[in-house]
Amino acid sequence: MIYKSLKHCVDDLEINGHLIKIDQTVDPCLEMAEIQRRVYLNKGPALYFARVSGSPFPAVSNLFGTLDRSRFIFRSTLLRVKSLIAMKADAVAVLKAPWKHMALPLTGLSALPRPCFNGPVLAHSTSIDQLPQITSWPDEGGAFILLPQVYSESPEKPGIMRSNLGMYRIQLGGNQYAPNREIGLHYQIRRDIGIHHSQAMAMGKPLKVSIFVGGPPAHTFSAVMPLPEGLPEVAFAGALGGRAFRYIRKNGHVISADADFCITGTLSSQETRTEGPFGDHLGYYSLKHEFPFLKVDRVYHRTDAIWPFTAVGRPPQEDTSFGQLIHEITDPMVPVSLPGVSALHAVDAAGVHPLLLAVGSERYAPYEKRRPMELLTQANAILGFGHCALAKYLIIMAGEDRPHMDIHDIDAFFRHVLERIDLSRDLHFQTRTTMDTLDYSGTGINQGSKVVITAAGDKIRDLSTRIPSGLVLPPGFKHPALALPGVLMVEAPPFEHEENALNDIQRLEKALAGTDLSGLPWVVLTEDSAFAARTLNNFLWVTFTRSNPSHDIHGAGSFYQNKHWGCAGPMIIDARLKPHHAPPLIEDPKVTRRVDELGKKGGCLHGII
Repeated sequence: MIYKSLKHCVDDLEINGHLIKIDQTVDPCLEMAEIQRRVYLNKGPALYFARVSGSPFPAVSNLFGTLDRSRFIFRSTLLRVKSLIAMKADAVAVLKAPWKHMALPLTGLSALPRPCFNGPVLAHSTSIDQLPQITSWPDEGGAFILLPQVYSESPEKPGIMRSNLGMYRIQLGGNQYAPNREIGLHYQIRRDIGIHHSQAMAMGKPLKVSIFVGGPPAHTFSAVMPLPEGLPEVAFAGALGGRAFRYIRKNGHVISADADFCITGTLSSQETRTEGPFGDHLGYYSLKHEFPFLKVDRVYHRTDAIWPFTAVGRPPQEDTSFGQLIHEITDPMVPVSLPGVSALHAVDAAGVHPLLLAVGSERYAPYEKRRPMELLTQANAILGFGHCALAKYLIIMAGEDRPHMDIHDIDAFFRHVLERIDLSRDLHFQTRTTMDTLDYSGTGINQGSKVVITAAGDKIRDLSTRIPSGLVLPPGFKHPALALPGVLMVEAPPFEHEENALNDIQRLEKALAGTDLSGLPWVVLTEDSAFAARTLNNFLWVTFTRSNPSHDIHGAGSFYQNKHWGCAGPMIIDARLKPHHAPPLIEDPKVTRRVDELGKKGGCLHGII
């Protein structure tokens, strides 16, 4: 199916049983987002909200809520796009079996953006306050656009083939924004719009920006697709959508002809406004910070406009499904872009950027006993590869040790690594470096550290599957619980300030050094060990979102040797909540009760939540 509009997609999903309509009026303040989160976690259908309180526009969510539904939406083009990626990864294979790739010319043709003089999006104008004012969490600073497509061009070399289309959050009101005239534009480190903004600032002029909302679903997906610099997202949108991206130039702006809504405006050279807080995808609020803002020119919308949205929060959420489809499409390019690396997995349950798993190879010295050598070269390449540069923990294993490792089997991956890691040798830190803007475990915004953890060679230990009987913890430490074989969660005293925390760690290191814990290479400190050990996702979320490697990795029998840090073991990760961390996201109980009612017999979500 080739969709010409979002409504075309919504109608198709309804006909095929992938979407339900909610006819009662719903509140965009907290209620719609909680409905979305609950339905997503139950693998429910897409949701069409016919009546949104305070807005004349209907809304739709959970379009990409399952991988199967995402594949269904792109069922006519996904194989073609994969074929295109396969050709890039291995052109020889295409030449050997050209009949398998006969649709490539058609895909290439649809990738070429098409200029227009008019389009459905220009049918009507509205104002910012008439758009659905969706807030997802109680302490957010205002309403946000949650699936924006932010379009900009290089001011030095303008043109649609040098454009950027990214998904950067947009705050519609609140704080000091002038109502209907200013909206927040939060873009983070390593985002291509930053290049365009820098160029505009150097030239001393504002940057023209357009924000598209809706349109064919390929347009939304393309805004999150990690493409190499120089390949415009609008071209990928055409290829994936099976229909060229149509655009209009009006008053110096580019407008997506098929979008449901388009906001045009300018990004000033120097001015900022306070943006946030916002309940973000790591499961915590991102706090108030100064970010650029858009001076709004016009807000256009089509006659049959539908407002698409999603909800973020502690993973997994709908953006998990985005990530799964991205992995599916791009996996063939990993060995081509990163020689020696066969697989990458940014772990969604850990917040994506905090934890990156990789399968590499050891080929440098096959005549020697295998140890991490080439893995370090590959790790450095990974940390210089697109958004992988934001990884905080990079764990890389040698594929030769387990040729058929499924990198998405996180339990098996950790078991393999922990059986082989030499804690005196295999930890490699980068300090005072960049960190994901949304990660508050570091020393400041965009500031933190990284650690590369390598594993190559023979198994050196059997992992404990039960708590050792001889384990004695010092006063204040209690409730040990196994999260995984070889990983012990321990409830620690509250983190008050760094000096006390280090004293706590030293007491624990001394106690552990006197106990045989050879089968427990990792100990993780937390406030609630039972919660952290209850599920794999809990372990991943607590451990990797709440720790900064340079500050929070410790170890029994630790040492420095020629600036290398190691330990005899176990390694201790301090994943306690700390005063500088952002608060975790918690639902409003009143809203939760209202949504509960929708799931009861006779409610519109009965049998779904």
